[in-house]
Amino acid sequence: MSSVCDMSFLQKSCITMVHFCGLLTLHREPVPLKSISVSVNIYEFVAGVSATLNYENEEKVPLEAFFVFPMDEDSAVYSFEALVDGKKIVAELQDKMKARTNYEKAISQGHQAFLLEGDSSSRDVFSCNVGNLQPGSKAAVTLKYVQELPLEADGALRFVLPAVLNPRYQFSGSSKDSCLNVKTPIVPVEDLPYTLSMVATIDSQHGIEKVQSNCPLSPTEYLGEDKTSAQVSLAAGHKFDRDVELLIYYNEVHTPSVVLEMGMPNMKPGHLMGDPSAMVSFYPNIPEDQPSNTCGEFIFLMDRSGSMQSPMSSQDTSQLRIQAAKETLILLLKSLPIGCYFNIYGFGSSYEACFPESVKYTQQTMEEALGRVKLMQADLGGTEILAPLQNIYRGPSIPGHPLQLFVFTDGEVTDTFSVIKEVRINRQKHR
Repeated sequence: MSSVCDMSFLQKSCITMVHFCGLLTLHREPVPLKSISVSVNIYEFVAGVSATLNYENEEKVPLEAFFVFPMDEDSAVYSFEALVDGKKIVAELQDKMKARTNYEKAISQGHQAFLLEGDSSSRDVFSCNVGNLQPGSKAAVTLKYVQELPLEADGALRFVLPAVLNPRYQFSGSSKDSCLNVKTPIVPVEDLPYTLSMVATIDSQHGIEKVQSNCPLSPTEYLGEDKTSAQVSLAAGHKFDRDVELLIYYNEVHTPSVVLEMGMPNMKPGHLMGDPSAMVSFYPNIPEDQPSNTCGEFIFLMDRSGSMQSPMSSQDTSQLRIQAAKETLILLLKSLPIGCYFNIYGFGSSYEACFPESVKYTQQTMEEALGRVKLMQADLGGTEILAPLQNIYRGPSIPGHPLQLFVFTDGEVTDTFSVIKEVRINRQKHR
């Protein structure tokens, strides 16, 4: 089952969801809705919704109707059933051409038929052609879908009942300033044409702290002393003038959890719906970045061994490795933040430091360092980086300026085991 979309149904206005979803005729007129029953099961960060909508054809002629359900990008319909005059029809997946042929054949013979089509160009609307509804006949449509729930800034999980399951009405005498009131039906409270019931069951290993809503709810009923399962329902007197929204707060929302769901027992082995499924939830507690006034201590290690005198590659002999490294270092030196500290080491069989210790970055120290970098040559023999590293690590740290090391080398370093060991021992001292 996939979705089909007529974009004329989805004009970007605040009344779109009021008229162009639910059970509609071919002329886009709504079939009268009598009642809606919604069951919501929330497991950790995912909601499973089962909704039954009851309609009645009050016309004196048969109606060919289709059910339209706008979908959130994080939701997916997995079941659709219809009960028409006692006949139950369950949607199943068929080849597209075969499904349309079977549907047209049934319609031509005056039978009820349901057709779900897929349109690869649009996947945000679930649509099912319900076929013929005889005069006075009733249709009960049951839709099931799953949805990943978004997290609010305060850590709450947010569930919103879609507009098709909660059509809008404006009560007579209420304000007409809202854009929703432009074409929303206006009725007295006692004349609302349908009823809505909703029960939400919440399960979480984290423990449920509280459930809030913008609509009246029954008191939260915890189903165990550990408060890992709770149930709420929509209280009487829902105004039908707003979204039904639930905000769920967990106690230990940042603790990883796993939910295992067994497959459907009537499915064949190997079928997608027959296999067990596991969901791992991990919502890391990432602290907000705090503005820092520190700049850092930047130390650059330049490989000046003989191998750096070689060309960059056998294909490109126009530039030497030492030249490319110097150009990059010069660019970095000119980009350092004002107020930081820096130093430059050249290493080979021995090593040389530009300054006895790291100096504050100023126009004068930058120009002095640039002059020395331009004079650097690949003239220090082997590639022994261990000694300068040890000297750097033994040096005093500068409070408020975390140490950062940058190495320019062609990689032909000797005694790599000792180098790696030294860096690992001092890994807390630098980046």
